[in-house]
Amino acid sequence: MDNPAAVRARETEPELDDILRLHVGGKTRMTSRLSIDSVERLRRIYTPGVAEVSRLIEADPEKAYEYTSIGETVAVLTNGTAVLGLGDVGVRAAMPVMEGKAVILMEMVDIAAVPLLVDTREADRLVETAAAVAPTFGAILLEDIAAPLCFEVEDRLKERADIPVFHDDQHGTAVVVLGALISALKLTGKRARDLRVVINGAGAAGTAIARFLLNYGVADVVLCDSAGAICRGRTENMNPAKERIARETNRENQAGPLADVMAGKDLFIGVSVAGLVSKEMVRSMAPDPIVFAMANPVPEIWPHEALEAGAAAAEDGRHINNALGFPGIFRGALDARARIINEEMKIAAASALAELAPEGELVPDFMDRAVHRAVADAVARGARQTGVARA
Repeated sequence: MDNPAAVRARETEPELDDILRLHVGGKTRMTSRLSIDSVERLRRIYTPGVAEVSRLIEADPEKAYEYTSIGETVAVLTNGTAVLGLGDVGVRAAMPVMEGKAVILMEMVDIAAVPLLVDTREADRLVETAAAVAPTFGAILLEDIAAPLCFEVEDRLKERADIPVFHDDQHGTAVVVLGALISALKLTGKRARDLRVVINGAGAAGTAIARFLLNYGVADVVLCDSAGAICRGRTENMNPAKERIARETNRENQAGPLADVMAGKDLFIGVSVAGLVSKEMVRSMAPDPIVFAMANPVPEIWPHEALEAGAAAAEDGRHINNALGFPGIFRGALDARARIINEEMKIAAASALAELAPEGELVPDFMDRAVHRAVADAVARGARQTGVARA
């Protein structure tokens, strides 16, 4: 008799075949906006007519945003070391994911995206490569680069490039989490300045979420990893990035495992692995707790289980997903010709997501293109109001 794994494998074969067929030949390609239907038109598009456009941009480089595709194009750059729930699969295996991001950008907000696979684990090479090609693009989306390397690469590249540099695994996730939290606060009557938060998962997403919530005004955040609470004085499983976040978080310097740290907390955010949170752990939290269990594809605890255990609001990574945030964030940054994506722009994006969430829901529908455009408008306004916009 077949074992359950073999039966499951046969059941999924047709679905796998459909997925593979969908990806044959890749999901993106570069196409022309203009057609060549005569030699005269060729001479206008290419030589000699194009020389006039090049001279115009030489005299005023900002004209490149008006007369080339630079201002409508984003680089999606990865080294393939932290891909989705797959981990370190290498740059070629990361390409299907980068193409997926490119499809989302084009379909939702009409941005052309070019995947860039940079086969290195060295910060210097990643930064130099990205900086060298930056003039091609209006912004750079860093994707699926493992922590702590991603922190160094983003910080250094921001200093080198005069266009927005945005690590989506960090900040896109943080924006959507804050949007969902604003909605949850409305539902529960809780206030950000009173919230005690525990985040499980101290990689790129968890670290960025912690900092973003604190900047928003959340009272206290404790970050946990596989060794428990990250606290000052801990020596196990530490690195410079964790040392830094230990100084910025955990007001009471709590130590111990996740189960102990969750007790009395108002909000749990999971960006770790499946099944770590039990109903008992949810019951130990403060009254009417909020649970965002976002491990993919299986969360730390399913939302219905968290609700059964007394959570006032619960959601998982299928809905609290960075795909809700990054299209509008990049569209808004490009529309404003922003030099950077700052905290005010990110908060504007999160607030827009909360405003657009249907009654009783924490976040709006990803498939509603009007949502992404509304986020873009909010981000562009934020760029102009804070003086980082060129347009």
